[in-house]
Formats: sequence, C-alpha cells, structure tokens
Amino acid sequence: MALLSKKDTSLILDPLADNNPITIQVLGICSALAITAELKASLVMALAVVFVLGLGNVVISLMRNIIPSKIRIIVQLIVVAALVIIVDQVLKAYQYELSKTLAVFVGLIITNCIIMGRFEAFALANGPWRSFLDGIGNALGYGVILIIVGFFRELLGSGTLFGIPVLGDPIAKTGLYATGYENNGFMIIPPAALIVVGIIIWVQRSRNPALVEEN
Repeated sequence: MALLSKKDTSLILDPLADNNPITIQVLGICSALAITAELKASLVMALAVVFVLGLGNVVISLMRNIIPSKIRIIVQLIVVAALVIIVDQVLKAYQYELSKTLAVFVGLIITNCIIMGRFEAFALANGPWRSFLDGIGNALGYGVILIIVGFFRELLGSGTLFGIPVLGDPIAKTGLYATGYENNGFMIIPPAALIVVGIIIWVQRSRNPALVEEN
C-alpha cells in the first residue's frame, strides 16, 4: 500500500467495509443467497469475480474513448462474457465437479449488477490503474461477504469447512455431537443466507450509524 496514494488505497479499502457492494450498496444479493451453502463454492465464486471485475474494469477503461455511447452496454456485456467464459473453462479443466455446481451462477456473473455498475460508474470515467484498483476493491468486498456467509452456513449446517468435518462425526457421535449437538439443516437453504447477510448489515451499521443516514 506504500506505493499507493491515499485515494488509490481508498479504492481498495472502502468496498471492504463502509461502501461494501452487498451490505451497503445492496448489490449481488442473489449469488450471496444461492452459492454460499459451501465455503469452497463461496471462495471460488469470489475469486472468479475478482478476476472478471479487475480485468474487465481495465479493458473497459482502455476502450472508454472509442466505445460509442449508444452501444456501450453491449460492449460491456461482450467483455464480461469473454472473461466469464475463461473462468468457466478453467473451472471445467481443474475443478470439474465444482464447475457443475456453479455452472449456472458463473454464467450469471455476466449480469451481476456489481460488475456492470463499476463499468458504468468508474471504468468509463477513469484510467486503467485506478479502474483496476476499483475493480479489485469491489470484488474483494463482494467476496469477503460470500466467504463469511459460506463459513457460517457450512459450519452450522453441515459441521464441515471445505468439506472437512470440524465438529466431529455426527454418525458416531464424536466431538461436539457427543454433547447432543445437531447440525442445523435450515442453514443450508437460501433463506439462511439472507438472515446471515442481514446480521452482517446490522452489525456493520450499528458500528457506524452514519451509514444509515447516507444510505
């Protein structure tokens, strides 16, 4: 960060907290509900959006002076679609089983309002470097929430993290299960994600009441 100016640093740090795309801007909620039942899926989706938004912002910024205004949305969709295809092919090559789970949702990155919003609001008006930082910052802000939600949903719903049992064996009744603990099946269905996101929003806005007035 020492190489970055204060304004550049804020492009990365602000979306992680006080201008988070999910909890403050209320964007990208659908994927937060749909793919966060497992921590691994949450992490992969977060990394995919970091790649697509970071690189996509740079491409749009480089092309901003030659894109006709009337077709800018079409151009943006083509750019993000090309990047999403790359992500999809990499997943199929190296994480085939996970790619089948995320197939529909990876495709929907194309219409993710966070990505299109950053293209419109920032990349079309700023240079490549600042656009890259803005893309990475917003993607990380989005990814952090997905990972937090995925952590609690998988832990409380399945007793695992990344598919590895961490609370004991529910069948042999070892570990925490020996005390009578049972996995909460509600946590693995989408409404649970909405509750977890709601709690995160409540905690964040309680910590900084000014966010309530601004938003």
